[in-house]
Formats: sequence, C-alpha cells, structure tokens
Amino acid sequence: MSEQKKVCLVVGAGDATGGAIAKRFAREGYVAVPVRRKLEHLDKLAQDIRDEGGEVVPIGCDARQEDQVVALFDRIEAEIGQLDVVVFNIGANVRFPFEEIEVRKFTKIWELACFAGFLTCREAARRMTPRGNGTILVTGASASVKGYAGGAAFGSAKFALRGMTQSLARELWGKGIHVAHFIIDGAIDTEWIKEIWPQAYEKKDQDGILDPEHIAENYWNVHCQPRDSWTFEMDLRPWMETF
Repeated sequence: MSEQKKVCLVVGAGDATGGAIAKRFAREGYVAVPVRRKLEHLDKLAQDIRDEGGEVVPIGCDARQEDQVVALFDRIEAEIGQLDVVVFNIGANVRFPFEEIEVRKFTKIWELACFAGFLTCREAARRMTPRGNGTILVTGASASVKGYAGGAAFGSAKFALRGMTQSLARELWGKGIHVAHFIIDGAIDTEWIKEIWPQAYEKKDQDGILDPEHIAENYWNVHCQPRDSWTFEMDLRPWMETF
C-alpha cells in the first residue's frame, strides 16, 4: 500500500459502532485498520469493506497489553501508512450488584474500558505530536456522566476514561491534535440489545435506538471540522431518550 494513504485505526471494531466507523472512513479512501482481540472476529467486517471497494487491514491485538499496543502502532506506521485517525471504542458494559463485584471482574472491566484507552491514546499521541496533526476519537457511554445501579465497575472506568480524554485534549489541542469524546447515551441497534433488552429494541421502528451508521457519520463529521471550530464532546441519543 502506498505510504501516502491515510490510515484510520479503530480499536474495538465490533459488529456495531466500531465496525460502522471503520466502514465510514474506508469509504473516504482511508485504509481502515479494525482491531479486536481475536483476528477471526474481524473476517466479516473486513470482507464487507472490501466488497464496498475499500482498503482494510484487520489486526488482532489485546488492547490491555502494552507490548501488543506498541507493536500495533509500530506495524501500522511501518507497513501500512501514517495514522491520521485513531478511534478507541472498547465498551465492557456489564453490571453486577456492588457487594458481588469480584476484584478480578472489576479489574478486567477497568482494563478494557479505561486502561486500554490510555495505551491507545498514548501511542497515538506519541506519533501524531511530532507531525502536528491527527485526530483521536474516544467512545464514552451514558456511564461516562452518570452512575447506574449495578454499574459501579463500568461507570468508574468510563468516568476515568472521560477525565483522561479531557486532560489529553487540553495537552494536545494546542499542538494541532484534535481529541474528542463521544457520549453514546442510549441503546444501539445490535443483536445484543435485541436479545437482552427487547423492550428497547421495539422502539427501532420509531427511531428510538441509535443506528451505528448514524453514529459513525458523526465521528466522520467531527474529524472533518476546521480547527477554528473543534468539538471536544458530543453526546448522541435518540429523540425519545430521557436525560
């Protein structure tokens, strides 16, 4: 691939939001680099992007492991092209009664939803800062700003991720790096929501749940903003969602 190609890395490129973001940037000529822990879980997404005429390099990586994340960034810049956009999109939205949260479970959720975000953003900053340009987009959730019963582990991780992203934006904006945080406040159109929250999924025909492609469109639009009108935080929710 040509070194002139711009690259969009999506860490946490699942079947919904992350995959839609990778597809959206690929349609604009970016080389999409979707990442999940297990490479085989990216097969369908990669084929979808190729079928649309886009370029894609799927990579397996455990985003909680520092050595793997560093190697991921090194490989992309050496073999694929210059990272122009880095998206962190790992979720880990699981709930437990507070008194039943095991240390192992709490730690795993924090590693997935916060620590992996730190590693991803740090490596992005290390490569973008010398160039004086780039975009880092971080996916938050309702739990980024409000806690829920049973959501202490996830909420603490998402609150921390939001705070880290605020700090990062204040460090990097003046260096030409656009850092933005997205609060996805509502159910997303996924099979997971369909199975575990059918009453929410029933609102789909009324535009009552978030469409991953529409979420991805907002990520693209924020990336395209001129630097005299940058957004730091955008919250997205269906029109009937309470907040």
